[in-house]
Amino acid sequence: MRLRNIAIFSAAILAGALGGSLIGPRPAEAVARELIELQRDVTSLLQGQKDLTTQMTQDHTVTKTLIEQTNDNVGKLSATMGSLQKSVQDVQANSGARLDTMSTQVQGLSDNLEEIKSRLGKLNQQLVDLQNSVQALDSKISTGAPGTSTPANPGAAAAGGGGSTSPAAAGGAPSADTLYSNGLRDITSGKYDLARSEFQAYLKYYGDTDLASNAQFYLGEIAYHQKNYDQAVSEYEKVLSNYPKSFKLAPARLQKGMALLVLGQKASGIRELREVISRYPGTEEERRARAKLKELGVVATVPR
Repeated sequence: MRLRNIAIFSAAILAGALGGSLIGPRPAEAVARELIELQRDVTSLLQGQKDLTTQMTQDHTVTKTLIEQTNDNVGKLSATMGSLQKSVQDVQANSGARLDTMSTQVQGLSDNLEEIKSRLGKLNQQLVDLQNSVQALDSKISTGAPGTSTPANPGAAAAGGGGSTSPAAAGGAPSADTLYSNGLRDITSGKYDLARSEFQAYLKYYGDTDLASNAQFYLGEIAYHQKNYDQAVSEYEKVLSNYPKSFKLAPARLQKGMALLVLGQKASGIRELREVISRYPGTEEERRARAKLKELGVVATVPR
């Protein structure tokens, strides 16, 4: 279109020049010079048009190449982001499983420490009783009091708490310390069936001791790790209802909420996690409950 306009313009100029020469006589040399200059201008315009067309073609080719490269880079970036997202999801899943296992192991170690402290306290008391018995015997012997008799094994009497024997020990069942220690050892090493029988025996024979609530809690942990979530909820609930002063209340309620979520009972699970946040602020269980609710996209507390 532009070439056509230029040609028309050139023809108009040429016609004007010729018309001028016809109207008024001009020297032939001047007319020839103007024609040459006009042809030169037309040629220059045509060359400029050609150069512009070539430049536009080159620019279009470069732009097309850049767009294709950008599309390729976007496609590669999308594929990389997809792979990265999958990797993050896999890491999160593996981390959750490892965290559950580590949590159980840490709780087992904590209970082992408490058991050791309890044993040390008992041994210390037994040592005090033994020393008192020895001092009493020495006093009687030194004074030569008549009618006194020396026990055959005073140390055993002191260690046994005045000679009393538990029904379980009399019936041949393992001691409370043995059952509990074996249960902790087996649950931390993954021998869940064996640990279950040991904690059940502990509750059968020593259900009124300080560590009974711990044994009940670990029955819930065993069921949870074996993916028997209905049974886990039942075992955790026994901790909450039967042992109101247990220090396992917070982890029992947290784990109960987690099991309910796995079972698809989302409303009940969220309610238990909110109870953990409300009842046990500042604990590790509160932190884990908040993290789980955040993962679910649920507010930690009910607005009032």
